[in-house]
Amino acid sequence: MENEVLEFDIGLGSGADDEDDDDADAVDIDIDDDLPSTHPLHLTTSQNSAPTSTSASRIYLPEGDLSDFEPYEGMEFESEEAAKAFYNSYARRVGFSTRVSSSRRSRRDGAIIQRQFVCAKEGFRNLNEKRTKDREIKRPRVITRVGCKASLSVKMQDSGKWVVSSFVKEHNHELVPPDQVHCLRSHRQISGPAKTLIDTLQAAGMGPRRIMSALIKEYGGISKVGFTEVDCRNYMRNNRQRSMEGDIQLLLDYLRQMHSENPDFFYALQEDDGQFTGNVLWADPRARANYSYFGDTVTFDTTYRSNRYRLPFAPFTGVNHHGQPVLFGCAFILNETEASFVWLFQTWLTAMSGHHPLSITTDHDAVIRLAIMQVFPETRHRFCKWHIFKKCQEKLSHVLLKHPTFEAEFHKCVNLTELIEEFESCWLSLVDRYELRDHEWLQTIYSDRRQWVPVYLRDAFFAEMSITQRSDSMNSYFDGYVNASTNLNHFFKLYEKAIESRNEKEVKADYDTMNTNPVLRTPSPMEKQASGLYTRKLFVRFQEELVGTLTFMASKAEDDGESITYQVSKFGEDHKAYHVKFNVLEMKATCSCQMFEFSGLLCRHVLTVFRVTNVLTLPSRYILKRWTRNAKSNVILEERPTDIYTGYLESHTVRYNTLRHEAFKFVEEGSKSLDTYNVAMGVLQEATTRVALAKKNEGRASNVDGRNNGDSARSGIRANYTSGDHLGISDQPLSEEDMDKKIQELRDELEYTNRKCEVYRANLLSVLKDIEDHKLQLSIKVQSLKISMKDSI
Repeated sequence: MENEVLEFDIGLGSGADDEDDDDADAVDIDIDDDLPSTHPLHLTTSQNSAPTSTSASRIYLPEGDLSDFEPYEGMEFESEEAAKAFYNSYARRVGFSTRVSSSRRSRRDGAIIQRQFVCAKEGFRNLNEKRTKDREIKRPRVITRVGCKASLSVKMQDSGKWVVSSFVKEHNHELVPPDQVHCLRSHRQISGPAKTLIDTLQAAGMGPRRIMSALIKEYGGISKVGFTEVDCRNYMRNNRQRSMEGDIQLLLDYLRQMHSENPDFFYALQEDDGQFTGNVLWADPRARANYSYFGDTVTFDTTYRSNRYRLPFAPFTGVNHHGQPVLFGCAFILNETEASFVWLFQTWLTAMSGHHPLSITTDHDAVIRLAIMQVFPETRHRFCKWHIFKKCQEKLSHVLLKHPTFEAEFHKCVNLTELIEEFESCWLSLVDRYELRDHEWLQTIYSDRRQWVPVYLRDAFFAEMSITQRSDSMNSYFDGYVNASTNLNHFFKLYEKAIESRNEKEVKADYDTMNTNPVLRTPSPMEKQASGLYTRKLFVRFQEELVGTLTFMASKAEDDGESITYQVSKFGEDHKAYHVKFNVLEMKATCSCQMFEFSGLLCRHVLTVFRVTNVLTLPSRYILKRWTRNAKSNVILEERPTDIYTGYLESHTVRYNTLRHEAFKFVEEGSKSLDTYNVAMGVLQEATTRVALAKKNEGRASNVDGRNNGDSARSGIRANYTSGDHLGISDQPLSEEDMDKKIQELRDELEYTNRKCEVYRANLLSVLKDIEDHKLQLSIKVQSLKISMKDSI
């Protein structure tokens, strides 16, 4: 009987494990050929999907004459293993997979005296097993057992030989053609030469997919390789675990030594039922302190492959007050599963005293995203845009070869669009123009666009100076030190060198900030103020924005009574305008470009509005401590002005803007008609007289309420003087003129006291600032001395 034609989709890339739930009820030596429905080799015929009377009644026999190698009752073998090997060889030629089903032991000594080898599709899966009830099955597998009766039973004779006691030849399912039989589990074997080649390529840093491609080319086809990518991946994993045992011990010894030298050195090992899984996390005291200063945004990078075992080295990094990458901790991850990442993030959070970051950046990975959603539910998660751009070169290589301009257009669409609608329109136009609307990878990253396209992320803080500029902290902290050829034995030497180099650069940036003065480019008090607050690099970036305001103009667009909206544009480019909403009373401004929300520095558009509204210094809300030279200080110096002159400028600015805001509304209402104009002019003339009088008398009451308050004050003072209770003064009543004079004296005394308090406060803050500067200079000198001592050694 001829086999029916089967439809197969042959390919590589299954991520299935080499375990099978169907084999739980058997004594397994060879693994069953059950495959998930998503596996590249998946039967499409329906009668094998469930046990039915129809499928059970049909018989499938091997084609051709198989008498030369077909088993028969009475056939003898030297051993059980020989019988098993023969039946499996027979199965390979016929087109099915085998497994061990049952055995029988001797009551006398417990030795196995009978074995049954069956077709892997024998029996049916028991879906009501207790082990499937008690645990959630996240990835259910397709049912492949269809009750096939084909089998071979052998018994051990008194002579020690094994004899075939029964043989069932017929199958109730289609048999696999010869060019596809290598995909069946019992026939997937990695030969000695193949293992040698895999070991060599794995040591060179190649992954299972590239190794499999090399093997297919070497052997002349996938069917001649004899195993699949899944087998290659499993072999590499087991090989890696065996090879790593010695080096892992070196790693653990290093971590224990560091902890014994400093109890603040944190490390943790992930265990499963008391067994070490290979996942390790550590954070030294400096990393933990850095997180307390700069832990508002974090980058978690799994792109490093630090050694020949391709063990992922994953550092947690951030950005310090100089814009340099700074370390928050490191990890080695043997198993890149969701559970591993959940353990890693939870443990790292414990090391960082439980303080969640505002934002986190990772590689584009679905497993990491699931873990972050569990551990950091309130943290803004972003995929690294530059990793996606790099992946684009791989996934769209055929497009780049055919259309050299595509990459530039792709970058422009992602980086330069400023509105969500603009990006959406540009993206659709791009994929349509290059006929890529159905491209699977592009569809994937488009569905995730809210987590990597800048236009969707501007409202979150990532400590980057530019939305289009690559963050220096992503994939750069260990560049030049750790690479694919680094083994664990040498890793920590290079790790310590990288940390030392980064620390030296921070010390150098601290020294430049404290001991050199930047060149001011404008007479603005705001620029002078910023030069004394920000670190050198951040001041230069702020200075660029401030100088950029000279080419921008701001015009009033809307006034809702509380805030004024300004339209800000470059001179001659009115079509490209930004909108700044400014609340004068609260000194609060927001811009449509959202640069401050994204980077923590004010944009030139807000600074332009400050210029035209006479805001002379930076409001304290727009000075983030993490960008200042005192970022690591416990003294808060920037919340209030540090000198009387700056305080005067701020208070004067608030009064000026408040009056002008109210005056604009007064003029607008007063000019609507002749009657309102006459009333407004009369009120202005009266107000001018009152202001002049108030200025002349330096604070005397200038309105009716103030006059009443003055009368009450006079009455109170007169009562005190009359009763003779005021510092021994005579109880003679005071005249009106003396009373006003006394009130003025008290006001002058109060004002003088307030000024003295401001001077004392300014002096105190100045002393505290000098102390912090001195501490920083001492720290720089100590670090420089350490570096010079190491160089001399």
